[in-house]
Amino acid sequence: MKKIESVKEFGGWLNRYEHQSTSCHCTMTFSVYLPPQAETEKVPAVYWLSGLTCTDDNFRTKAGAQRYAAELGLALIMPDTSPRGDDVADDPNRYDLGKGAGFYVNATQAPWSTHYQMYDYVAAELPALIEAHLPVLPGIKSISGHSMGGHGALICALKEKGAYRSVSAFSPICHPVKCPWGEGCFGAYLGDDKEQWKAYDATELIMAGHSAIPVLIDQGTNDEFLAEQLFPQDLQAAYEEQGGSVTLRMQEGYDHSYHFIATFIGEHLAYHAKALRG
Repeated sequence: MKKIESVKEFGGWLNRYEHQSTSCHCTMTFSVYLPPQAETEKVPAVYWLSGLTCTDDNFRTKAGAQRYAAELGLALIMPDTSPRGDDVADDPNRYDLGKGAGFYVNATQAPWSTHYQMYDYVAAELPALIEAHLPVLPGIKSISGHSMGGHGALICALKEKGAYRSVSAFSPICHPVKCPWGEGCFGAYLGDDKEQWKAYDATELIMAGHSAIPVLIDQGTNDEFLAEQLFPQDLQAAYEEQGGSVTLRMQEGYDHSYHFIATFIGEHLAYHAKALRG
């Protein structure tokens, strides 16, 4: 774990690290914001999973989250969205498959399976690394994300029972087995058996009886991907059928961009801080 960048912000430090991943079999990069409170005590952590085409850089430069994290005493953990490197499989003709589009699954199909083990990376390897080397409280963590990363946050919280104190998402891909983005990536990474896909689909997990951790979702009404790709209504219906609690806030006029995320990120971090400190 090598620190490759450090910038002071709001009394804390925005650091970037790289390390050799045992899950993804390549050098992975991630960013961490340590609030000023981390100088004297261990702090809770919020993991942020980004969307298609992103790296760890998008959230840390566009969301304005560090100001709120400093006030609330939260560490922000920002992994990359896929494996990287010359030996990593990719489809240069598509933005929604390969590098930048790991979809937070463990790929089973060649050539993707060698490196695309993003579920294990974000759910197990990275938290263990963070907790071993940085001043964060062991096991006291929450998770959030945007679009493909919102999907990742939801499945991590649902599949890893008790691992996260809270979960939230912006414009998440809620039912990937029935949307073009999900079908394209799941078919490549997981093969043709659609039953196998359901293990990485939040709506299907709830329908199958997974423990329905309460979730906060913000969704813009002017999101260009809402009708074809996201299906928040499916997740809401599944939660209601299982007696779970989902807060789906349809935000009038907002789109799919980081302008939307920056508007409400403070409320999401406050939501997580309450759960983490409770």
